[in-house]
Formats: sequence, C-alpha cells, structure tokens
Amino acid sequence: MLRKLFITSCLAMAITVAVPAKASADWLFTPFAGLNFGGSATFSQFGSDFEDEFEKRGTFGASLAWMGGGALGFEVDFGYSPNFFETTAGDGDFQFGDSNVTTLMANVVLGAPVGGQTGPGIRPYASGGIGLIRSRIDDVDDLFGDPSNNLGFNVGGGLAGFFSDRFGLRGDVRYFRSLQDEEPDENDFDIGLGSFSFWRGSVGLIIRF
Repeated sequence: MLRKLFITSCLAMAITVAVPAKASADWLFTPFAGLNFGGSATFSQFGSDFEDEFEKRGTFGASLAWMGGGALGFEVDFGYSPNFFETTAGDGDFQFGDSNVTTLMANVVLGAPVGGQTGPGIRPYASGGIGLIRSRIDDVDDLFGDPSNNLGFNVGGGLAGFFSDRFGLRGDVRYFRSLQDEEPDENDFDIGLGSFSFWRGSVGLIIRF
C-alpha cells in the first residue's frame, strides 16, 4: 500500500509541475519559524526507546509553493532544527550533544482561495508528500558521527491569510515520519513506517507573486 502511495504521489507531483501556469496562478514564498514536538525514535545502539522524551525545540525554514487557479498546487518545504535530540533532563537520563534534523519535502497542496487570489482573503489548505529526513546526532564519544539520510513523508495543513495583494501570514501544523525498507536483505523494496517521527508547528510570512 505504501509503495502504491509513493508511486502515486510522485506521478501527481510530476503532472502538477508539468502543467503550464495560468495567468491566475500564484507563487507563494513563506519563510517560517516554529517548534517541533511529540517526537519519538528508537536507537538500537542503546537498546532503548526514547519515545515522547524529546523536548520542544525551535525550528525554522522556508517553503515555495505554486498554486493554480483552482485548489491544486505543488510545494517544496525545507526545515532545519538545531539541537533536536538534546535534552536538559537531570542525572540518570541520557543527554545527546550536538544534533540537528533537516527535512526537504516535495508536497501536493489542496487549498481553495476564499475571497479570490488578489487582495485580502484566506486559503485553508492540506498538504502532504515525500522527501528527505536527515538527522545527525553527536554525543561526547562520537557514537553517531555520521548523518543518517532517510526517506520520509509529511502530512498536515493550516490556514493562510492575506491582508494585501503581496503579503500574508500562515499558520501550519505537520506530522513527519521516516520510512524504511522492510526487507533490506531481499531484492524487493518494501516500504514501511520507520521509528522516527515528530510534529512541527510554525508561523510564517507569505510573499505572494
């Protein structure tokens, strides 16, 4: 099922990009800042599950979206979260050193403009797609010195509000989760859900052109 979803998403995004932009189409550039929360992961090196123990950490990034004259669009979303795995817990709890998570997602967006595509208005939307989740964890003994690159997906939505032809604000909540090969020793590539996941909430300034 996940394999079919993967192929379908890729085809949908390719078709969306290939369609010529109409005069009524919008490009939306949105730098954002926010928080990651509700994270979970399993680190087999320690035989431990750190589920729901990650603290809320700041994140920032930007997205670039193309929205057609209707409700369908395409988006590239980039996020960077420094010190993602670091904890400030007391003695007895494992504390990571320098760490970060980078995400780069290609998404399909569904969101009809309410009030038109010029001047003030709002656009509620849903977004989802696949891409890269890159995590790096360095502890004092350099047990995790090399970055980990994983295929992942994100789903979410939010509300974009415009107060002029060019500018607006966006509130956004998304769920990220890694994907993994369920049969790495076999020739078949069977995609399944990975153990690493988190939520991201953000607010951004929209520049429409």
